[in-house]
Amino acid sequence: MTPVFRPDPAGGQVVITRFECPSRLVLLRLVVLHLRIKRAVRRRLPELIGSRLLVDWGARTLLSISVWPTLESVYGMGSVPEHISGSRIPHRLGARTTAGFFTFTGDWRQIMFGSPVAAHSPLHACVQDD
Repeated sequence: MTPVFRPDPAGGQVVITRFECPSRLVLLRLVVLHLRIKRAVRRRLPELIGSRLLVDWGARTLLSISVWPTLESVYGMGSVPEHISGSRIPHRLGARTTAGFFTFTGDWRQIMFGSPVAAHSPLHACVQDD
């Protein structure tokens, strides 16, 4: 069986940014920076569903994960001055970064088993079954 992936950007986005830091001190600075930016984003962009930081102190790596209801909602980050100015800091501190968007691709039963079920993103309210 071949899995069926049908990207649906309107179904939600998960954005993951990876920061590889040259030292734990730089990692700490980026953690603090992210907490400040997160507060600013929450104030300006109520559509943000949630965000988390995963910190690996031993590997000096930070993963910033944010969850958005639509692709359009992610573009709001361009209107948050703290995010715009903060996005320049990691490079100045010697951190290497990469980021990616992960979009909704269908119901798990459809993808895993080919079941003929309607796709509904868990990033949106559940639909009432009649």
